[in-house]
Amino acid sequence: MTIFVFLFFVFLIAYGILIERYRSWWNLAPEYSRGLEEVAGSSDHVRETGTDKEALRLASVTPETGSEAQEQETANQSIGALKISLVIAVRNEEKNIAALFSSLEQQHYPASCYEIIVVDDHSDDHTWNLLEDIRASWLPEMETHQRPSLLLIKNGLQRHSKKSAIQTGIQSAAGQLIVTTDADCRFHPGWLSTLASFYEEKGAVFIAAPVAMKAERSLLSIFQCLDFLTLQGVTGASVHNRFHTLCNGANLAYEKSAFLEVDGFEGIEMIPSGDDMLLMYKIYKRYPEKVFYLKSREAIVNTATEKSWRDFFHQRIRWASKAVYYEDKRIFYTLALVYAFNVCFVVMAVTCCFHRSWTFLLLLFLLAKTIIEYPFVNSLSIFFGQQRLMKYFTVLQPLHILYIIISGWLGRFGTYEWKKRKIKRRGLPGNNREEIRKNVN
Repeated sequence: MTIFVFLFFVFLIAYGILIERYRSWWNLAPEYSRGLEEVAGSSDHVRETGTDKEALRLASVTPETGSEAQEQETANQSIGALKISLVIAVRNEEKNIAALFSSLEQQHYPASCYEIIVVDDHSDDHTWNLLEDIRASWLPEMETHQRPSLLLIKNGLQRHSKKSAIQTGIQSAAGQLIVTTDADCRFHPGWLSTLASFYEEKGAVFIAAPVAMKAERSLLSIFQCLDFLTLQGVTGASVHNRFHTLCNGANLAYEKSAFLEVDGFEGIEMIPSGDDMLLMYKIYKRYPEKVFYLKSREAIVNTATEKSWRDFFHQRIRWASKAVYYEDKRIFYTLALVYAFNVCFVVMAVTCCFHRSWTFLLLLFLLAKTIIEYPFVNSLSIFFGQQRLMKYFTVLQPLHILYIIISGWLGRFGTYEWKKRKIKRRGLPGNNREEIRKNVN
């Protein structure tokens, strides 16, 4: 057991170094701001006049003088020059469609300069009917550019998956920049404007942007939010420092030309998940210096937490199932370290059942883990405006350890269900596309 304690201590040191790196990288990443607060109230004026760019220019006039005023006006005039295609793949989202479009209506980005493409991925509820009703109500204002154009597509491909739905939408996209999100997401009014400004300023080819979960009062919701905060922090820190490639499909932007250049999802199309990170790595290999993380409060996309523990685990298992397909081995080694470190806690907890004297040592390691993680997660809670959740951080540590172990194992060998589709994992998938295909029902 002495060897085990030594190994546990080595894992603790390695884990501490890793988390401290993430913390420092996150804090060093500059927070992006467009400096266009004056535009925030211009949306109503845009709808009244129907002349989007001119309305935004007029709305940006301030009493500033000198070069600062000139720079501000120039920046405001540039908004809307970029054509954006917002692609949303939906499946059985009848409960979210109305709220989705209500949120999109609040965007300050000129309506004539972006389009919304919704691809229905074989829904078997009332999603399509609701979409058609919304399009009918939008049509008069679409024709006068007071609302963005709305294109509805049914995914006609035999392959039922989110990747095939997104690819179908991109094929019909007229925009230079593709932005993807999900039907259960809600947006800051400056979301698209911030993405467009950052894209043009950085010369980006791929942008990973922040996502936050809205916490409710239940234990499940709080647990999800704290876990997701950590995932977002690791994403921002690692992408900013080019340590490895992580992102979330609820808030992505990439050039259509880059998507076509890497042949889209070809080679990963039969993998049930991975429309975000696996694509990101394909583009990263081609443009390593043009992949960015957008650290901006205006760019945060809010999404809902899962309503049951079953749905939560199915979601996390689905995310974990991508790990075996990562070509970026830096991610694999990081996940292996985190998993092994957490397994050590379970091994020691079992040992405590036979040797109670080990209980103190277990509590000591648990305290050390909490002390290591707390500064990092707290800095994330400040950025995402969720500091009130930190009072639950310590007491949820044991639950988080069990969650990491269970979801990691089942993500590798288990079965999960998503959107009424049952995905089976049968041993090592390798590169056998036929094996992957028959495991997706």
